[in-house]
Amino acid sequence: MSHDVIVVGGSFAGLSAAMQLARARRDVLVVDAGLPRNRFADASHGFLGQDGKAPFDILREARRQLAGYPTVAFVEGEARDAGTDSDGFAVALGDGRTLRSKRLVLATGVADQLPEIPGLKPRWGATVLHCPYCHGYEARDRRLGVLASGAMDLHKALMIPDWGPTTLFSQGLPIDADIRGQLAARGVAIEEVPVVELLGDEPDLSGARLADGRIVAIEAIFASPTVRMASPLAERLGCALEDGPLGPMISVDDWKATSVPGVFAAGDAARANHNATLASADGVLAGVGAHRSLVFG
Repeated sequence: MSHDVIVVGGSFAGLSAAMQLARARRDVLVVDAGLPRNRFADASHGFLGQDGKAPFDILREARRQLAGYPTVAFVEGEARDAGTDSDGFAVALGDGRTLRSKRLVLATGVADQLPEIPGLKPRWGATVLHCPYCHGYEARDRRLGVLASGAMDLHKALMIPDWGPTTLFSQGLPIDADIRGQLAARGVAIEEVPVVELLGDEPDLSGARLADGRIVAIEAIFASPTVRMASPLAERLGCALEDGPLGPMISVDDWKATSVPGVFAAGDAARANHNATLASADGVLAGVGAHRSLVFG
């Protein structure tokens, strides 16, 4: 059996794509491994109409709504490989099954590559944070830190004082005089001795131990981990990639079409700025784009 569209990835981008295709009365199969990127966060914030809800609760309700459309089906499992065949595309699952479709939507996401600092990983999504718009309000008025890994973090350090008193841990990143002046004007303290450990009763955070033994009191810290593709499918299919600010991302056009005809991509794997609302919007475009390609070729 060949489906109209297989959507690989059942989080915000993938389910949004599936919704558009379901409403176009197309046969859609959603393949999901159940490991969304934001599974480490207790709540999703800044998502209109969903503010403060647990990510899994949002996805559970989305799946319930999608299940009301007769042309939508779900498969639990990991898509490990994909390629072209006479029907269009073949997707190989980890359990040995092969699924086929005329079009593919890759909503496979990215995997965060966290700094190797003791105490950081257990706090990821709780007191070690990525996006200030997603989590800054909940950390407001606490002693905040920014763990630098690139130039973007200098920009972030200039923003974070809107949420609380801020210390920038440069981790050896050069900071020129102009940026130092801007940071000083924003009241940001700069600590140039590297952080070697995060302290406190996990997942709470009470301080950062520096390489010289000093402890700087902080209660939450923002980090910008690099990312890698969470799935090999885009590369296996031959989709063009480009360098994003944090790592590789799939190249797409305005309708989220990749360089491979019939393959669309949406969400964090295909954009530089990562956010649940933006991922959902990308999914809408990818779903509509896939439907248009089925109609117009």
